[in-house]
Amino acid sequence: MAVDRDHVLRSAAALLTRKSTSTMDEVAKAAGISRATLHRHFAGRDALVRALEALGIAECEAALDAARLDEGSASDAVRRLVRDIEPAAGLLAFLYTENQLFEGEGQNEGWARIDARIAALFRRGQQSGEFRIDLTPAWLTEALYGLMASGAWAVQEGRVAANDFTHMIVELLLGGALRREES
Repeated sequence: MAVDRDHVLRSAAALLTRKSTSTMDEVAKAAGISRATLHRHFAGRDALVRALEALGIAECEAALDAARLDEGSASDAVRRLVRDIEPAAGLLAFLYTENQLFEGEGQNEGWARIDARIAALFRRGQQSGEFRIDLTPAWLTEALYGLMASGAWAVQEGRVAANDFTHMIVELLLGGALRREES
């Protein structure tokens, strides 16, 4: 029987977003395969996390494309981005905690591409006068990641309704990022 790699990755992502300390045995069980089969596809937890990273990057880039970041106002583009990335938010929340993905020589260039695209959106909003200029685009990008991870965890834990995910994140981020008229 052929193993559906995408099914294994999505099962692992679903489990690890709920319980980041899950063992490879638990991941295999969640995917409906044996531990030996899992290890034939992923030599260990690091290989599995790297495969999940590639999936997360692909899903982020697809959401960035779908959000049409260059169209309309920067605020509207942020709203579209958060809405379009929501299905991958749990996976991204898990990856956000995997520090080894963001350190040293082994960092995937996909994250840099994503950072650059989101920072460009915030820079566009600053240049148009929509967003505050005292907060760097890099900081606004990091704040967006943190809010998305926190939102995903809050939804997973049942502390907030899934329907509120986009609204909560966008309103908090933009409420702090919108340029205020000076008195």
